[in-house]
Amino acid sequence: MKQYIYGKNPIMEALKGASVYKIYMLNGHKDPKIFDICKRNQIPLEFVDKKEFDKKVGKVVHQGVMAYIENYRYYTIDEILKDIPENKQPLLLMLDGLEDPHNLGAILRTCDAVGVDGVIIGKNRSVGLNGTVAKVSTGAIHHVKVAQVTNLTRTLEDLKKKAFWIVGCELENSQDYRSVDYNMPTVLVIGSEGFGMSRLVKKSCDINVVLPMVGHVNSLNASVAASVLLYQVYNSRHPL
Repeated sequence: MKQYIYGKNPIMEALKGASVYKIYMLNGHKDPKIFDICKRNQIPLEFVDKKEFDKKVGKVVHQGVMAYIENYRYYTIDEILKDIPENKQPLLLMLDGLEDPHNLGAILRTCDAVGVDGVIIGKNRSVGLNGTVAKVSTGAIHHVKVAQVTNLTRTLEDLKKKAFWIVGCELENSQDYRSVDYNMPTVLVIGSEGFGMSRLVKKSCDINVVLPMVGHVNSLNASVAASVLLYQVYNSRHPL
């Protein structure tokens, strides 16, 4: 299957290796780099009006360029684990019921920054890899391996058998996220924007952590919480 993506950075990253079938540019738009790559790789380039852009990708900030590409690939858990270097402490991120593509894109960007080995999402009631995720990730979608699984709980139980510790971002029976030593094979679990983690996923967690809050709101955006926790894992493993 194929899909449309938009924005300069996602398209430049796609042109480095993804199957790009066609590039579309807004009438009057010029981008010498994309012109050159299309010419060298014999990728069709077509100029279209704003109406055509809106029809294909909606009223988004497309920066005057979009591409028709092969759907983003999902990896298996085994493929992700196999590619983790032997001298690296594994780090996976599971997203339980995340529905906002902007959050997923921002999370992938952070995952690329801190060296997350793979992201796990569910097949049902979860956002998948699409053009909006690609745009927000600024190209990180091409560098972070994502697995889409049918059963999150079963996946966690399988990972436990492989010596992973499951750390959930959850208020109940929790400890300060800074008190945990993350120098262990870790799966960090972030729940959905409105409901948090599902009941069975909660039961699978070995450790619950919480981000202390002293303001008037009682929760953080999912992508912000994920970023804070991922950088704490990085800090724990790479102290100054």
